[in-house]
Amino acid sequence: MFTRLLVGLDGSPRADVALEQAVVLGRRFHSTIVVAHVRERGRATGDAKLLERALERLAAAELAAEVAEGTGEPDLELAALAREADAVLIGRRGITTTGDALGGTAAAMVRGAQVCVILCGATPSHMRRIAVAFDGLETSKRALELAVRFASIVETTVHVVHASDDVHEGVQVVGQAEATLSLHQVAFQTHVEPGEPGEALAIVVKRLNCDALFAGAHVVRGAPLRPSPVEVSHAEQILRRTDIPVVIQP
Repeated sequence: MFTRLLVGLDGSPRADVALEQAVVLGRRFHSTIVVAHVRERGRATGDAKLLERALERLAAAELAAEVAEGTGEPDLELAALAREADAVLIGRRGITTTGDALGGTAAAMVRGAQVCVILCGATPSHMRRIAVAFDGLETSKRALELAVRFASIVETTVHVVHASDDVHEGVQVVGQAEATLSLHQVAFQTHVEPGEPGEALAIVVKRLNCDALFAGAHVVRGAPLRPSPVEVSHAEQILRRTDIPVVIQP
């Protein structure tokens, strides 16, 4: 399912973590890792040593590797390269109570990418304890389907989480997920938690020690529809409170 992974490199520690997360997934899925570097306009050359180090790391991990370079806006260039990949991995900022938890490039990729985007945590994760943010909308259904496929390979339990202060409504929503999961040979549990999605998910993630989260890429209900780095799906709420890889499914 993740046979071709794209990693954007810019020399930052966050990008280094994204590369290490790609190594974890690459070993599991026997993936080809495409390392990409986009230089800003006006710069004469890219960072050759940056790509060399990445290729050395992938060779040490015995993974197939390719290089992609471009010039221009990183989010646009990465989005174009992502069309040929199964997923794109991006480093992100850590837990924060204010400001932008994603960063401009990550936010733009969540809005515009046509493949799943894996927003990596502060450290690489084995991604063996899976939570899914589920609200019954189409993108969360697709996120659930992706999590099921992932879990069938990892052989783990899928924890479906829905945020609702109305228990009856919450049970109805997770019932949709249960109907889907019952068709597959994966273990699962459903959780209805009060509060906002990010808060509820953070509680379940901490309680169950989850190390990966799957979510849909739709806009938060009630949020303005204009493009903005801080108004992107449930990811903003989730990423403010968790520091694990978040797989965003379009």
